[in-house]
Amino acid sequence: MAKAKAKAKTVTLEKLNLLAVRNVRAAYDALAPQYAVARAVIEARTRAGLSQAELARRMETSQSYIARLESGRTLPSMRTFLRVAKATRTRPRFVLEAV
Repeated sequence: MAKAKAKAKTVTLEKLNLLAVRNVRAAYDALAPQYAVARAVIEARTRAGLSQAELARRMETSQSYIARLESGRTLPSMRTFLRVAKATRTRPRFVLEAV
């Protein structure tokens, strides 16, 4: 009889209390804008009902590039961000907030 696979557990930085370490928190906070851009791309794509491959086709790029944008490993240029907006039929909105 085969063993059932164990469910993977998600370990977050909060669970490990790593965000309480000053330099870890600073590095985490420094990446926040980068991940906000990635989330915006993901949200626009999913609201448009597109797969990464479909978005890539509309933007005339590769699916792997879309994956890098959505992972936060690659930041889009303004031109690319506007292409994402056009491909997802959304309007870009940029906000600078006081800190």
